[in-house]
Amino acid sequence: MKKTVLTILIVVFCFGYFCPQTVEGAKEACLPGKPRIKLGVDVLMEGQTHLIRGKRVGLVTNPTGVDGHMRATADLLAEHPDVRLVALFGPEHGIRGGVLGRIEDSTDAKTGVPVYSLHGKIHKPTPEMLKDVDVLLFDVQDIGCRSYTYISTMYRCMEAAAENQVPFIVLDRPNPLNGLIVDGNVLDPKFKSGIGIAPIAYLHGMTVGELAGFFNEECGIGCELTVVKMKRWKRKMTWRDTRLTWVPTSPHIPEVDSAWFYPITGIFGEMPLVNIGVGYTLPFKLVGAPWIDAEAFAAALNGKDLPGVFFKPFYYKPYYMHYKDEMCQGVRILITNERKIRPVEVDYHIIATLMKMYPEQFNFELEGAKRRTRMFDLANGTDRVRKMFEQGRSAETIIADYQADLKTFKRKRAKYLLYK
Repeated sequence: MKKTVLTILIVVFCFGYFCPQTVEGAKEACLPGKPRIKLGVDVLMEGQTHLIRGKRVGLVTNPTGVDGHMRATADLLAEHPDVRLVALFGPEHGIRGGVLGRIEDSTDAKTGVPVYSLHGKIHKPTPEMLKDVDVLLFDVQDIGCRSYTYISTMYRCMEAAAENQVPFIVLDRPNPLNGLIVDGNVLDPKFKSGIGIAPIAYLHGMTVGELAGFFNEECGIGCELTVVKMKRWKRKMTWRDTRLTWVPTSPHIPEVDSAWFYPITGIFGEMPLVNIGVGYTLPFKLVGAPWIDAEAFAAALNGKDLPGVFFKPFYYKPYYMHYKDEMCQGVRILITNERKIRPVEVDYHIIATLMKMYPEQFNFELEGAKRRTRMFDLANGTDRVRKMFEQGRSAETIIADYQADLKTFKRKRAKYLLYK
């Protein structure tokens, strides 16, 4: 009996210690844990405000632009007594987020600062937008993937800064996958676009600050660039290792693990032939269609024994997008080892399997595919991948085809890495 009472007291004590039950304690327990790293914005505000003191500041940001305590960078600058925030520039989905499609200029309701859209008619700040700006800051969380538009926005803002002699400062942030994984082909400059603006690998393994250095030198932008580095971030770190709180980077990247799945299904997701979980509760984590046999498809993919990934039969009905309100069969993609998986290679193996098992429903000659051929090629950064699939080449052959270019990119990339 005494032993039981003692056990209960220990449990109560530990529960009370680690999970305080007062109102104030409960509130404290719900706050994000102390981050293991300091973001660029934290470093700026804590020790490098000389970069912006007395300056009229323009800021490229969105909801991901927060410090380690979840305070918006825009708000921090607007409240700072030695800084004048004069302009905000919004990438895709807008300054405060949640917007799909084109975005119009506006005024930020919280700060009262003019907001210029960079995802509407204009994609690069104009001289008129920058006429009262002494320094342009960039603070947006990327997901480590070439086709994600935020790094294209940064590239264009760097160009505008160079053209208008405005210093450009990047407040660095982690690559949420890690700083080691480099996967996929290198973009062919002939396919430069808003979803692929520079000759980098599809998964580049760099932070936005490192990319800025690469863009500035390798692409000849030549702006006056400063990168405010993070503290204590290591290349091997995934987002979970940082203990930072994830802010959805876009409507279909609600959780940090979504960033891992985006390159697994995002490329062939440009063609409306299968549903990839967008329109259901698992964006980018599914591959399904009414004509797929879930069990057979999963068995075929698992039979390839791809490292770091497992395919589970899955049945679902999308609420919107492709095959809305139709019962779909397919697979749920499960990552079993983040160190071993190569997401782009998995993407190409899924394409090859779909083409082999369902040649009538999944091929590049279908009307739906033809309408999106250009977007598929732009996402790949080349038309070579599509043409090789059309020629019946295997995924292994396609992957082997770009390894030399990938090796060259890795060599160039090394010069711009800021962290170990």
